[in-house]
Amino acid sequence: MFVRLDGDLHKGCSMSTKLIALAALIAAFSLGYFVRGARLGEPVAFAQGNRVFELRMYTAAQGKLDLLHARFRNYTLKFFQKHGMTNVLYGKTLDAPLSQNTLLYVLAYPNREAAKKSWDAFRADPGWTKAREESGVGDVKVTSVYFEPADYSPMK
Repeated sequence: MFVRLDGDLHKGCSMSTKLIALAALIAAFSLGYFVRGARLGEPVAFAQGNRVFELRMYTAAQGKLDLLHARFRNYTLKFFQKHGMTNVLYGKTLDAPLSQNTLLYVLAYPNREAAKKSWDAFRADPGWTKAREESGVGDVKVTSVYFEPADYSPMK
């Protein structure tokens, strides 16, 4: 069924079909706000509330950055999700020398305790251990900073 922005439904739809479509749209939007805990009119980004973020920077050995990106693309994100981490952003630095060996990313957690539990479970996962060993990346230097959004941040 196709709903146009002006409220008309695709030709040939009965009135009951139109009412069902309208009710479904209202229910979907209402459920979205309910699930996110948002008040009416509050932007969804503000509805996330009190999450903790982690900014991580991985520095790979010379010539290993492409292997590191492949490991994240093919394995790591799935293991993070499996262990309760929210994948937010993955990025490549633009300027040398960091662009030659550095991966940056951001994860989100409900709180610091959840972050610790997620990392402990992730590190103990035999599937992750195998993927890490088979990736050919080797050791990486890891820098990690936990942070919370400032009161004026559009994303919370």
